[in-house]
Amino acid sequence: MTRLVAVPNVSEGRDEDALDAIGAAFGAHAEVLHRSADPDHHRAVFFLAGAPGELHRALAAGAVEAAARIDLTRHDGLHPRVGALDVAPVVYLDDAQRGAAIAEALLAADAIGAAGIPVFLYGELAGGRTRAELRKGGPEGLAARGTPPDYGPGALHPTAGATLVSARAPLIALNFELAPVATLEDARAIAAAIRESGPDGLPGVRALGLRLDRRDVVQVSTNIEDHRAVTAAGVLDAVRRHRAVARAELVAPAPAAALAGWPEDVEMRMPGAIEALLGR
Repeated sequence: MTRLVAVPNVSEGRDEDALDAIGAAFGAHAEVLHRSADPDHHRAVFFLAGAPGELHRALAAGAVEAAARIDLTRHDGLHPRVGALDVAPVVYLDDAQRGAAIAEALLAADAIGAAGIPVFLYGELAGGRTRAELRKGGPEGLAARGTPPDYGPGALHPTAGATLVSARAPLIALNFELAPVATLEDARAIAAAIRESGPDGLPGVRALGLRLDRRDVVQVSTNIEDHRAVTAAGVLDAVRRHRAVARAELVAPAPAAALAGWPEDVEMRMPGAIEALLGR
């Protein structure tokens, strides 16, 4: 049976009981293949696989549980966010799945909206509107701009905000821990240089410079939106032109092709390749 993939992100990275409950809600309608969480980002990423026509139910159930467990008015994480279930992309692994992924994402948007959480579409479902545009200023900024939701209530949920939904190709979320001599200013400068709009810009790369106080590390946090244009190793090379990298962390499973050529001298903590998890 063909299975689709979803990678919902929730704005909770510290409360294991809450994450277990949210994971159980997802798992009632899909298989939870991986979960990662970070207390500084205060965020968790789930990797789900499910049948077309069923996966959207998992995302809606998770949205309801996340709304019950997460209060954004008390959130203090580093990662930008607008919702308890912050983003809920359905991922197509090849062009043959694209239509099914779009249909499932729209079903998810409708189901999450019907559960009382406003939904904003992004990416190809919204004429290219980006997550960054919607997240600017957090929930308060989104509410102040007065942009109407695409599904669900016309106003943000008072504690759970909104959920951003799309259908997209795999996105590679990869964090680089800089060597101890690096500062937060170094990380921010590197992020500004390598992101797509920067002077050394890499195509489809988004980047932030962060300090993780709990782990006492400085990090360049990146999203690679098109691994066919630049691989994880290519982004590593760009970062290392500025500062030494102590290790890297892959936040969620990625296609094997995105990880090709990774050098042996830099440790990467990783959950594995998508193909292996799906038995391909």
